[in-house]
Amino acid sequence: MIFEGKAAIVTGASRGIGRAIAVDFARNGAAVTLAGRDRAALEVTAAACRETRAGAKCLVVTGDAADSKTVESWVAQTLEAFGRLDFAIANAGQSQDGLIVRLKPESLDKTLSVNLKSAFYLCTAAAKPMMKQRAGSIVLMSSVVGMMGNAGQAAYAASKAGLLGLTKSLAKELGSRNVRVNAIAPGLIETAMTEKMPDAAREYLLRQTALGRAGQPEDVSGVVRFLCSDAAAYVTGQTLVVDGGVVM
Repeated sequence: MIFEGKAAIVTGASRGIGRAIAVDFARNGAAVTLAGRDRAALEVTAAACRETRAGAKCLVVTGDAADSKTVESWVAQTLEAFGRLDFAIANAGQSQDGLIVRLKPESLDKTLSVNLKSAFYLCTAAAKPMMKQRAGSIVLMSSVVGMMGNAGQAAYAASKAGLLGLTKSLAKELGSRNVRVNAIAPGLIETAMTEKMPDAAREYLLRQTALGRAGQPEDVSGVVRFLCSDAAAYVTGQTLVVDGGVVM
């Protein structure tokens, strides 16, 4: 129960990595705000949180993570419900793949909004109460694609690379108030998003993975738990790669 008495907000909490993170927080004692678009799926996450720990406190909020006012309201509701905000996990994301010569402007705008702008807005809203209480941990969900690039994913790679610059800048801005900001760069993780990958692309990634297997959402949630724990009290501005050994 390392997070007893603490509160977290997780965007993109309806499934996959976001759900695993929320359940991990709840299991370890935190009250959790579950944010996303799909209320029914978020309620499933809330049920999983309560199943892992009797009496787990969960708040379900819905809306567009790429809308600044919506994100501000999520943070305000979290503060009202739990009285504090200790951890903010920017996990909302999507991929609209395509060669750059065929990528439509609206696809680029959507990818940047969901993957990058939503994280920026969450950081903006969460930083205020964290600076006031002089403590907090923010974790941004990037990707190995943001570090090494990938043909056919220029927009996705650009959005995820932007999160790395945001991480470093905010770590320098907020460090004096004891607010830490880090990023995670997952590799091939078994989620609904990666299920849609072409078989050839999936096999290629697996061949590049030293461990020879895809990761599970829990492989990522454990690293989030570490970054938010006291064990990482002197870690900020860093990107932890969780890819089974692709980027070395």
